[in-house]
Amino acid sequence: MFRKVFIANRGEIALRVIRSCKELGLNTVIGFSEADRDSLPVKLADEKICIGPAPASASYLNIPSVISAIEITGADAVHPGYGFLSENIPFVEICEASRIVFIGPSAENIRMMGDKSFAKKTAKSYKIPVIPGYEENVLKAALAHAKKIGFPVIIKASAGGGGRGMRRVNTIDEFHKLWTTCQEEAKASFGESALYLEKFLERPRHIEVQLLGDKRGNIMVFPERDCSIQRRHQKLIEESPSPFVGEKLRRRLCGYAYKLAKKIGYRSAGTIEFLVDSDGRPYFIEMNTRIQVEHPVTEIVSGIDLLKSQILISQGDRLGFTQKDIKIKGCAIECRINAEDPSRNFMPSPGRIEKLVLPGGPGIRVDTHIYEGYTIPSYYDSLIMKLISYGRTRAEAVERMQRAFDETVIGGIKTTIPLYKKIFEHPIFLSGRYSVKWLENFLESESAKVSAEAAKN
Repeated sequence: MFRKVFIANRGEIALRVIRSCKELGLNTVIGFSEADRDSLPVKLADEKICIGPAPASASYLNIPSVISAIEITGADAVHPGYGFLSENIPFVEICEASRIVFIGPSAENIRMMGDKSFAKKTAKSYKIPVIPGYEENVLKAALAHAKKIGFPVIIKASAGGGGRGMRRVNTIDEFHKLWTTCQEEAKASFGESALYLEKFLERPRHIEVQLLGDKRGNIMVFPERDCSIQRRHQKLIEESPSPFVGEKLRRRLCGYAYKLAKKIGYRSAGTIEFLVDSDGRPYFIEMNTRIQVEHPVTEIVSGIDLLKSQILISQGDRLGFTQKDIKIKGCAIECRINAEDPSRNFMPSPGRIEKLVLPGGPGIRVDTHIYEGYTIPSYYDSLIMKLISYGRTRAEAVERMQRAFDETVIGGIKTTIPLYKKIFEHPIFLSGRYSVKWLENFLESESAKVSAEAAKN
């Protein structure tokens, strides 16, 4: 059993890990940057240690600094949360060599699935369907394949994520320019410029399957999450179960996820992601070898604490449930609340929170690290809160989320709550008939309305 867990992250996920550790009776120590000195996770951890200046490159991504902090504080395990070092192979290898337990998968697991091009090849070798495309980082051959499978296509960074190093290409003439653009973005964001190519699917759904794998070779899969409400490939709303997925498709998706995780000997929490076309055909796109931002919706409908399970797996403990215990109970929806101004093209809105009123009542969960008087720094991701609603039906979960929006007050900064209010009133969202491109089309129509009103005045 661990004595002390080092938390190599910040924000709401750091606080979530602290809470899970406390419930398991584990001591915690958090490494923080100078910009996060007054953050709630730093206040609530048993110990704290500064790991560097505000920029992430000098603190949360500074491997020597993080490893030194772990050794100085005597922690015997490290939880990376998501982002930052959560899928960094050199960091995991150093932990393994230093006898520090990395609360996550092995370096080999991350290596197999971290490169999206290689992951697609692996999935294809196990007869799991993938989107037609080309996995080699060769421009001339990729263009030839694009002509073969037909435009539009999408260029993606092999080591990418979050929409960076990704572009839709509609014509042959655009291909060379956008390939170069993606290479530059990928190099700047991930330190690796390799790209791959896929056929662009019109109006797909983004569906993912959460899983847990333990050190005894057991793989358990959970009800799917629908992550199709996205802006620029960034997820904003997730729900479980998907209003699009029926029982037959659910069994198919879970079967593919189980098969891939079993074949690669996966352990820890992970998520296998699919695009599903309008005819219900699923295609593997990637595996995230970490806990996901949207994990709470799965926890709520399954009744299983994924963070605790992840820690127990790393300790080598048995999980207290089996696959038969994992069932869908009701519906859960998560909204990622960002410190951004939707009316100004989602401009970041860091600053001091002058007033804060959080929602509550039946079926509402709030995951956040903010408090009244806290200053949101400008150096990191703009996520400040996750609002999660639960209902016996999707309609009840929607109604409770709408109530939560009305109860929430965050003074001093701009947030994305006004946008969510509009989304949760829209007939397409309410019907569950949205696709990956729906939100961007909705935002374009809203922008056109504003421009028309301005022209009248």
